[in-house]
Amino acid sequence: MPALDREILRLTGPAFLALVAEPLFLLADAAIVGHLGTPQLAALGVAGAVLTTIVGLCVFLAYGTTAQVARRIGAGDTSGAIAQGIDGIWLAVAIGVPTTLAGMVATPWLVRVFGASDAVAELAATYLRIAVVGTTPLLVLLAATGVLRGLQDTRTPLAAAVIGNVLNVVLNLALVYGIGPVPALGLRGSALGSLLAQLATAGILVAVVIRAARRHDARLRPDFPGIRAAAHAGVSLVVRTLTLRAALLLTLYAAAGLGGDAKLATHQLALTIWTFLAYSLDAIAIAAQAITGRALGAGDIEGTRRATRRMTQWGLASGVVCGLLLAAASPWLAPLFSSDPAVHELLVPVLLIAALGQPLAGIVFVLDGVLIGAGDGRYLAASGVVVLLVYVPLALLAATSGSLVWLWVVFSFGFMLARGAVLLHRARGTRWMVTGTTVSA
Repeated sequence: MPALDREILRLTGPAFLALVAEPLFLLADAAIVGHLGTPQLAALGVAGAVLTTIVGLCVFLAYGTTAQVARRIGAGDTSGAIAQGIDGIWLAVAIGVPTTLAGMVATPWLVRVFGASDAVAELAATYLRIAVVGTTPLLVLLAATGVLRGLQDTRTPLAAAVIGNVLNVVLNLALVYGIGPVPALGLRGSALGSLLAQLATAGILVAVVIRAARRHDARLRPDFPGIRAAAHAGVSLVVRTLTLRAALLLTLYAAAGLGGDAKLATHQLALTIWTFLAYSLDAIAIAAQAITGRALGAGDIEGTRRATRRMTQWGLASGVVCGLLLAAASPWLAPLFSSDPAVHELLVPVLLIAALGQPLAGIVFVLDGVLIGAGDGRYLAASGVVVLLVYVPLALLAATSGSLVWLWVVFSFGFMLARGAVLLHRARGTRWMVTGTTVSA
């Protein structure tokens, strides 16, 4: 196996398992909550969309930190790399605390935005009031993960993710249905169990980063100019993420507009499964961030180009495999998450459409990771706005069809094709290949 493939595999393998473990939080919650009833499952979908939006907007804490730390590793400055990563963790705390307070106050309004029925909205608010407390730990987890990935370490995040997921399943089962002296809390128990598991996972990763900082004599105290620089560098990635989250929320809004709790619940299940596969495919994008940042930090333009071509091939092959597996498993997935026959009937054709879109998704995620690793945030932000403008009329038109299948055709191909076009256009050029320890503006 060529050295580049070995390097990709070394980073991708643990990253794949860790990323798969992350949506297992959602899959486990969906499987446990789904048997409480269709309204509870739909409520989990609404509350989950709010939470993933809040946390997703701050994904730059992982992605931006990975790129910045990897560049300094490529330049041979390990102590400076860790110190820069520490700034990202402090920034996570600075963002997380006020976001948590704002989320608690705005919970009733947030769950009404999606137009769900009164019963579903009330259940969603119950879940969200508890789960939003975990915002700060989740953001810290993102930043600490970014530090370790930038240090070319994807194994530690994997170990932490496995521990967190085991805790999540155990606590959810115990708190939702009750075991022994533990009372059955229903939907509230699911929120509380996930919160406790997230706290534990964040604690593990922060402890590892602190140990690395002490080993390399990197500072641990807050450096306010460094925190401000990290925040400034993340602005473009926030805009990029806003456009992606807006597209997902628009799709959820369109699904709610199709009418009926069964269609909304089916969309939630399909999106959860799609997200699971997206995290799987994103493992190569994580490797792309680390490898691209390190190569550009070392000034290796040709190596960056060669790695980009190879990782794109990996993304396509992985997408084909994921698509085939999803198509084969689609008839058996619905009963795992719901006992509603209407959900069973709706889910299979939607999953087949999602399966057909996986090869395209594999290419898109890898190229996105390459440009994030290069620090090409401005282009990602601007192109994200363009893609969203293309997708909005398509999604709204699909909502008028009354068909969940057509909505997923538009999402899997209209949205993802537009993303693929703008990313391929950029990757073929050279303007994103900025060398040195400073991430491109």
